[in-house]
Order: sequence, then structure tokens, then C-alpha cells
Amino acid sequence: MKKITFGPETYVYPKPAFLIGANVNGKPNFMAAAWCGIVNSEPPMIGVGIRPQRHTFKGVKENGTFSVNVPSIEHVQQMDYCGIYSGVREDKNNVCGFTIFYGKIKTAPMIEQFPVNLECSVVKEVKLGTHFLFIGQIQQVHVSENVLTNGLPDVEKIKPIIYSSGAEMAYHGLGSRLGAAHSCGKELKR
Repeated sequence: MKKITFGPETYVYPKPAFLIGANVNGKPNFMAAAWCGIVNSEPPMIGVGIRPQRHTFKGVKENGTFSVNVPSIEHVQQMDYCGIYSGVREDKNNVCGFTIFYGKIKTAPMIEQFPVNLECSVVKEVKLGTHFLFIGQIQQVHVSENVLTNGLPDVEKIKPIIYSSGAEMAYHGLGSRLGAAHSCGKELKR
């Protein structure tokens, strides 16, 4: 199969669609982020890339904390709204109808309507180019009861959003189950 080169780009798939929360001047604010992912297991850590121009950036720097809020497909408009409007000029919480709650970290606001929320303390920040990479240690995970199966989070009930760039700028849901993780590959050995 012939390959076409594009130079250095951010074409990696899937990109998660999350809302990153932080208190900015004592007020909860959320921004959309697709450049986010798990970076360590013990202790559990997640990384998120944020431009310094973003309003939420100020809150993460000010408090050394942030939240990662995983929206379900039914929240696609609210998630997109938080990506296209700035908290400097807009009361995103009011427009989106978010119910805000706090866990053990009182400066990491979370969205009750979203099925999964992570409270994080910044353990490292790295200035890259256009973005700072904030690595947060996950202090607590909150999961809505209705998305659990056998007491554990179920991705088919969470219904997370995937951000697509490239041929189209769009949001997608998950596709069908392909096979059992840490198991289906064993078939190649037979």
C-alpha cells in the first residue's frame, strides 16, 4: 500500500474529547481538550496539553490542580461550546447547565452530568512549543453508577466522544467491540 507523507502533524487517532476543569480566580471554568492521555500507572497520572492563552491555563497554574471530565455523546454540544468560547467572556457553566461538584481537591471543579471525572494534582509541567504539558497525579476518580457493569466503568455505557481532525473536523462515538483485550491476539499463536 502506497503511503503519502504529511510532514510533522498531530494525526493520531483516536483523540479523546475531554473537558479540563480548573478554578480561575475562584470561579469554575472548563475547556475542551483532545491532547490528553494516561502517562503512568503507579501512581496513576494523566497528561494534558494546554496553550497558555487559554483561560483554564491560568487556573491550573494558580492552583496546581485540574479535573478531567469525560463527556458522554449526549453532551457533544456542551463539550464543543466549551472549546469555542472563552471563560473570560462567557459563563460556560450557566449556558451549558452544568452542575458543579468538588471532591477532595477543592480547586478542581467537576461536572456532575458527565459520567467520569478525575481529580488531579499537577506533579510536573513542561513547556513544549505552543503548549504546556501538565502531568497530573490522579487523586480520585468519580464514576456515575449508571455506567457501571459488575461494579466497574463500562465504555459502552459511558459512550465517550472522539475528536477527529484531518479530512473532517468532527466528533464521533465509539464503534463496535472488536475483541477481548489481552486475549484476542493469542489466536495468532495457534
